Amino acid sequence: MNRKIAVFAIWIVLLIISSVILYRAVSNMRAQVGRPAPGAHKAFDASSKPADQRGEGLEIKAAEDAIAKSRESAKTEDAYWLLASIYEKREDLLKLKEIYQKILEEFPSSNNVLKAQEAAENTNVELLFSDIADPDSFIYQVQKGDGLAKIAKKFNTTVELISKANGLKGGVLRYGRNLKITRLKFSIVIDKSQNILTLKADGKIFKTYRVSTGKDSSTPVGSFKITIKIIDPPWYPAKGKPIPSGDPRNVLGSRWLGISRPGYGIHGTTDPLSIGKSVTEGCIRMKNREVEELYSIVPEGTEVIIVD
Repeated sequence: MNRKIAVFAIWIVLLIISSVILYRAVSNMRAQVGRPAPGAHKAFDASSKPADQRGEGLEIKAAEDAIAKSRESAKTEDAYWLLASIYEKREDLLKLKEIYQKILEEFPSSNNVLKAQEAAENTNVELLFSDIADPDSFIYQVQKGDGLAKIAKKFNTTVELISKANGLKGGVLRYGRNLKITRLKFSIVIDKSQNILTLKADGKIFKTYRVSTGKDSSTPVGSFKITIKIIDPPWYPAKGKPIPSGDPRNVLGSRWLGISRPGYGIHGTTDPLSIGKSVTEGCIRMKNREVEELYSIVPEGTEVIIVD
């Protein structure tokens, strides 16, 4: 008798548990019916986008009308900045680059010229690293036997730049794939008096960087070339054993671009607060993030001119 009661009690407990599970399942289904499907908010935003674009279109027209009336007034400059904000929101890098260039050309004495220069340079790099086709690039179709290093050497560019511009990971190439390749020829000018490194593309300013140079004018002056590039370089101090990358005593940071003057190069740093000063033993020191950017852009053989 006791055994039958125990079995019955277990059966009742199982029934209760099943009922709870069923209730929760039904509740979840009802909640899902009333909840927007994945992407529903996105779809709603997309449906409202034409209205947003119409508003932006009116703003663009008003700005362009203001620009057409005068090329020198403060209102014209404001109109350019309005256009820049719209194209930045739209992530239209080609239009954004064009607008910043016009601001720099037409308002060289503006209080906003440094802001425009920085914005233009950042847009240059963003466009270079993107897959957006522009007049400064061309499309190359991968051939049998191609590798990234082979393609980079053929077109005087870098593996890193090709990879960034085309979203490549792992260095694997598919036969027949189209790749964006830059046409730009880069060079570097370093001004010791200003502690500024200027990256040029086809002779025009592409990006400027604040750097450190040698104390007591120890950075050599002249025309050189980049001869070697190293990721996470070891440091060979004048005295003592080599210090590996990652060691706090290694002052070279994350990249080394050696020039055709033995022992000298452009490198990162473990002391970013020193940037902008003449404090090195003769090398050119950059912030790690910026030297990594430069490393990705310039190939071996790039001209480096250093001036007082």
